[in-house]
Amino acid sequence: MAKNLEQCKDLAGMAAAAGASILFLPEASDYIATSASESHSLAKPIESSPFVRGLKDAAKQHNLAIHVGIHDSKLFNTTVYINPDGTLNHAGTYNKLHLFDYGTLVESASTQAGSRFTPPFPSPIGLLGSLICFDLRFPEAALHLAKPGPGSPGQAAAAEVILYPSAFTVPTGQAHWEPLLRARAIETQSWVVAAAQVGRHHPYSEGGKRVSYGHSMVVDPWGKVVVELKGVEDVGNAEGEGERLEAVSGAVGELGVFEVDLEHVARVRERMPLVRRTDLYSRS
Repeated sequence: MAKNLEQCKDLAGMAAAAGASILFLPEASDYIATSASESHSLAKPIESSPFVRGLKDAAKQHNLAIHVGIHDSKLFNTTVYINPDGTLNHAGTYNKLHLFDYGTLVESASTQAGSRFTPPFPSPIGLLGSLICFDLRFPEAALHLAKPGPGSPGQAAAAEVILYPSAFTVPTGQAHWEPLLRARAIETQSWVVAAAQVGRHHPYSEGGKRVSYGHSMVVDPWGKVVVELKGVEDVGNAEGEGERLEAVSGAVGELGVFEVDLEHVARVRERMPLVRRTDLYSRS
């Protein structure tokens, strides 16, 4: 956890030096455990978490807002939002609704699902709508937060930036990561920001099997990818070793800088109004 904190604090310094007003960090930035029991032992209450305290200090030092995925001691996969003055914005805390049970990765064995959405909340780059990783597969979640188009209910509180901090697996990432992110941006007419874990989480020499796809991405409201960071590659070369995936050189600690144009959101929503006819679905 200490190593992860130092890496995140380094990124905060880099982001501030680049002129950023907010830093987006991935899902489970505090740690990724090797077992459910280890995850339970490492999880801390948000208010007393050394990891969160360290990021609060970094936010205050650099006058930088920080959005980050962590583990809550109540066994939630959570994101928190830290204000530029280093205080925790409780209105920005979100607990992951959809848990990832795929193959040998069974998130529900160590985590409980959230029970509600977090309403969009203000940030230096607009209204943020918080979701996490596997939530990406459920368009209804993003649509609930964005409600795009003139006449849509709740338009005054519509999210302008949808967040998907993630730790996508390599097989699902290769097949679905970019298409799903672009689809959510197009459907909601919002910016989509997806900060993603990359590479092997525990040393290969120690039997570490968990690898994340990487390719942190930002998509604009028209579906254009404006930022994509590095991912993983196969470095297997020993006889009989087979495929061995590791982060591409420079991928760990890589920073992407982008500018959110909120007028772009307004233009897209005005020129292509998406007035939802969900009343028809309920009668069919």
